[in-house]
Amino acid sequence: MISEDRIHLNDRFCKAFSLLEDKGIIIKNDRGGKGIGDFAEKVLGNRAYGHIVRAFLNEESERVISYSQARTFCREYGINESWMLDGVGTPFGLDPKKVYESVDTDVTNGNILFTTVEAFAGSAVDVGGFATESSSFFSLPGIKGDGLVAFPVKGNSMEPVIQNGDILVCKQVDNLNQVNDNDIYAVKSSGSLWVKYVQKIKDSRAMITQLKLISANHLEYEPFVEEVNEYTRLYKVIRKISGF
Repeated sequence: MISEDRIHLNDRFCKAFSLLEDKGIIIKNDRGGKGIGDFAEKVLGNRAYGHIVRAFLNEESERVISYSQARTFCREYGINESWMLDGVGTPFGLDPKKVYESVDTDVTNGNILFTTVEAFAGSAVDVGGFATESSSFFSLPGIKGDGLVAFPVKGNSMEPVIQNGDILVCKQVDNLNQVNDNDIYAVKSSGSLWVKYVQKIKDSRAMITQLKLISANHLEYEPFVEEVNEYTRLYKVIRKISGF
């Protein structure tokens, strides 16, 4: 008999799969790399296992996804692992706009989502770490609007511009073309989060394919290049709070 936690896990898988379909990341009958077979190869290790994926998605089937398969699904498709495995947070992790839709807030609660999870200025952060249960809202004079998130920084890679323990307030960038070279952004990609100066790298068709990430502390940290994919998210740093 299937345990209740596995049933809930499979329910979340079905929801995430549907959201990816809505985004056009998965197209069941596609033959160009987004189809069921391609999905099965990435998540189950064999493109011939498309029928197993369809069984997961069939509510009348007794077949459900395993925890190891669910973790692979999260890594391959940028799903928040905390949400997928435990139902904590939102399907795509750090998504303050979604939080505003699901949380009953008013002006006294503030318009900036603060997470207690530390974002490392020079190290990787698990994409599933941003859980709404460990978050709260606050406001600051002169900062209005929604889609704002704040988090503390740990590390010295952006010193002296950003110090260890500073809190950064950021706003998500909707389009990579809006990114200004040499400004500071929080960059979320491939399950990691960095705070860096950013420079766009374009291909021969003027498409942004890579980002050069540069530390302020250039004596200790070399610049590096991160590939851009459909899961890459950038958040413009709009305010730094120091001295706490």
